[in-house]
Amino acid sequence: MKQIPNLFTLLNLCMGTIAIVLVLQTGETILNQQGLEWKIYLPEKIWWASICLLIAAVIDFLDGFVARLMKATSEMGKQLDSLSDVVSFGVAPGLMLYQMLRISYAAEPDGLETSAYLMLPAILVPMAAAWRLARFNLDTVDRGHFVGLPVPAAGLFIASLPLLMLYNPMNVQSVIMNKWFLYGIIILISWLMVSTLPLLNMKFKNFSFADNKPRFILLGISVPLIVFLGWIAVPAIFITYILVSLLFKNKLS
Repeated sequence: MKQIPNLFTLLNLCMGTIAIVLVLQTGETILNQQGLEWKIYLPEKIWWASICLLIAAVIDFLDGFVARLMKATSEMGKQLDSLSDVVSFGVAPGLMLYQMLRISYAAEPDGLETSAYLMLPAILVPMAAAWRLARFNLDTVDRGHFVGLPVPAAGLFIASLPLLMLYNPMNVQSVIMNKWFLYGIIILISWLMVSTLPLLNMKFKNFSFADNKPRFILLGISVPLIVFLGWIAVPAIFITYILVSLLFKNKLS
């Protein structure tokens, strides 16, 4: 019975591994619409990889919940959780960005001849994720907030990009598939993970507004964003989360 939470953790790893396999499958279509603009269709498998990472995130939440419920927390479970997270929310999103960069270059004239070295910055994401998780495992202080961006949050943000391209709200595809935007995302997300910025966690110790003001503000902003913006809400909530954390950084507990 004590191994049940660890089995959940391995299921997280399983979904991350499947996501990697899906991301590595090619099949994108790039069309020049009457010489005016390029239209890019990501392979369906990358969208399914995003879904796998969403499922992995749910499992990642459940394994901790199950461990506490069954009073089966262990040092092995802690290490296994980090190893799974670095695959599901570090390696898989990093490869996702690698493929998106490759496809972005492919849409340019002579883009198919682009050197693979130009896609290698995407590897910064799994490297930063590994650093962040190793630091987390060594930190024994209960701070009441995150130090740096949590790896699952970083992975989910990246995983939302192919889904945004699929539904293309507000014609965001042209922005997402811009190589400079992708490079910017790689640098920003990697830096946020390895940084020591105090960032809000969503653990409510009680339901007092005074004690949880930034959490209630984030929830109050997130709900209408989801209702009115659809998939665009994902990056909007991510930005809101960072801003609220910085605004209340001296009061996080």
